[in-house]
Amino acid sequence: MDPAKFDFYAMDCYRLLGEDRFAKNLADEVIRAGTDFDGSERLPMRMTEVRITLGVVAAGQGDLDQAVNYGEWALKGDRQSLPSLLTVSATQTSPAYKKSSSEY
Repeated sequence: MDPAKFDFYAMDCYRLLGEDRFAKNLADEVIRAGTDFDGSERLPMRMTEVRITLGVVAAGQGDLDQAVNYGEWALKGDRQSLPSLLTVSATQTSPAYKKSSSEY
């Protein structure tokens, strides 16, 4: 695995596991690593994934307005990760999905 992508992949795994606190911390790190000094984004697909993750975290915390904002932001990007959107929608609505972050 490319070491530069480790935080990104770990973020995705934690999101899928419902470990929102860890997913958010890694999402923040991916944003930091993927943003140039002038504020431009160097990694558009990863940034879309980060927004999806942050939206899931916000929804899990009951902040639906923020979740919608992140979702809209992810959809407005030049490059979108439609497979990731489908994966998130499938896992988040599955009866088997359990938010373990509520235990913290």
